[in-house]
Amino acid sequence: MSASETEYLTQLGQRAKAASFVLASLSAKQKSALLMEISHQLGERKDDILQANAQDVANAKANGLTDAMIDRLMLDEGRLAGVIADIDNVIALADPVGNESESRVLDNGLRLTRRSVPLGVVGVIYEARPNVTVDIAVLALKTGNAVILRGGKETITSNKVLSEVIRSALAIQKLPQDAVQLIDSPDRSIVSGLLRLDKYVDMIIPRGGQNLQRLCAEQSSIPVILGGIGICHLFVDKHADLVRAIDVITNAKVQRPTVCNALDTLLVHQDVAAEFVPNIASHLHTLGVRFHACGKAAGYLDGLGFDVTVAHDESFSTEWLSLTLGIKVVNDIDVAVEHIRQYSSGHSEAILTDDIHAAAHFMNQVDSAAVYVNASTRFTDGSQFGLGAEVAVSTQKLHARDSMALDALTTYKWLAWGDYTSRQ
Repeated sequence: MSASETEYLTQLGQRAKAASFVLASLSAKQKSALLMEISHQLGERKDDILQANAQDVANAKANGLTDAMIDRLMLDEGRLAGVIADIDNVIALADPVGNESESRVLDNGLRLTRRSVPLGVVGVIYEARPNVTVDIAVLALKTGNAVILRGGKETITSNKVLSEVIRSALAIQKLPQDAVQLIDSPDRSIVSGLLRLDKYVDMIIPRGGQNLQRLCAEQSSIPVILGGIGICHLFVDKHADLVRAIDVITNAKVQRPTVCNALDTLLVHQDVAAEFVPNIASHLHTLGVRFHACGKAAGYLDGLGFDVTVAHDESFSTEWLSLTLGIKVVNDIDVAVEHIRQYSSGHSEAILTDDIHAAAHFMNQVDSAAVYVNASTRFTDGSQFGLGAEVAVSTQKLHARDSMALDALTTYKWLAWGDYTSRQ
């Protein structure tokens, strides 16, 4: 990294840290007013935002990006309206900052209280989706954190306009604009530099593929929250309602196949596979789904005219992000669980069954961030869980897990009150 890049990042960090001190002292009322201003400004600048995004989409098409990637970066009028609506949901949520717990008087006379406080400065590195720019900024500001954003080059035009809108709202509210800063350089060395900015940045959140996750985990001198990769499974038990199962599986796979909580692998109990595998494949085939099937599942589909590839280990290790589905026939629920343990990214898994004992066994044995019974994996989302917009989905176990919302952007400090008390 060059000296000029080092200086640029240092100044970025210094400004973010200074802004975080101002944000930490804001009242809940002041933060709500700020978020309402951001919502208002996004509506006022709608045409500019959509025009910028259209340019990003056009560039993506010209550069030969896949349909799945283009869908992820597209921000049409409906999606922008959803982003703005999510801000209202966040405003309505209770502010976790300042909550006090575990208050007690110790034998030595100290009155001890634990208070939730902002993290300080959060660095977020993400790919494709421009809505992430707004979601992260809003959640960070709601919890009194400054944020440094580094989006993907595919959405640079959209992100520039969105960050400008948010910074204008900060200025209108007479708050430091540097509470939200965007790194608009596509240079990868900037990412490496950000990961070592531990003097100013308190936490790194990468939202992207496995390569980005590994890069952050290996190079960062700042604590990193890992997640966002979704190799999601759904197991059809022998006691499942095979008619109602079709709609749930279709929702999990087809509703929005380019997101991390979409279904990647369907596991089917051998006792119902001969009937169910052709039925579900026939239904999904009409919706454009292609299949990577184990030998037994492929045998059930042979000669039916579907797009079927024989699956290998790599197939079951793939987050498809497209209208592609892995199918595997398993002997029983324990084999299904073992497959999930081997191939899952720890994001979201589901079982369809009318057997309460099978459901309980699955939920107890599967160690992913979200585990469902008789429901689509598509519900793993901050807004769907009633948490408001989310910063990321964490698949690790320390500090935060699953949909990271407001509480995940706070830490705590101990407050101790004495009467000129000395330790004996």
